[in-house]
Amino acid sequence: MVLIGSASILTLVLGIVSALGVFNTVVLNAHERRRDPGVLKAIGMTPRQVTVMMVTSMGALGALGVLGDLSGLPLGVAVHGLVGPAMLRAAQSDVFGFVTDVYRASMLVLLGLAGVGIAVLGALVPAGRAARTPIAAVLHNE
Repeated sequence: MVLIGSASILTLVLGIVSALGVFNTVVLNAHERRRDPGVLKAIGMTPRQVTVMMVTSMGALGALGVLGDLSGLPLGVAVHGLVGPAMLRAAQSDVFGFVTDVYRASMLVLLGLAGVGIAVLGALVPAGRAARTPIAAVLHNE
């Protein structure tokens, strides 16, 4: 029970760290493109359209992360299948299979799609702020 609890806490911490990494990338990307919403608003887009456009573009950035997941997840599962049993043999441990059989296809799909969700959620705040910024303020800084 202690082993499962420790692994669960470690998984949660690693998930939070990776979510913060995706969130940071999205916020910085949206901040770097702060001039674009000003130009789009100057040619007639409404603040809501600017927000939707920025969130959609960040969702596409998150979808590119799914491509990385498609290459990294099978490799990670394969390495886990090799290293996990080797470590258990080296430790002369006779652990049950449920400790090493942790990857299910449905969970891997959810993990892959989580990056898109985090990217969209991370884009909401900077997109809303960019949509509310007056056109003159954005274009004056350039």
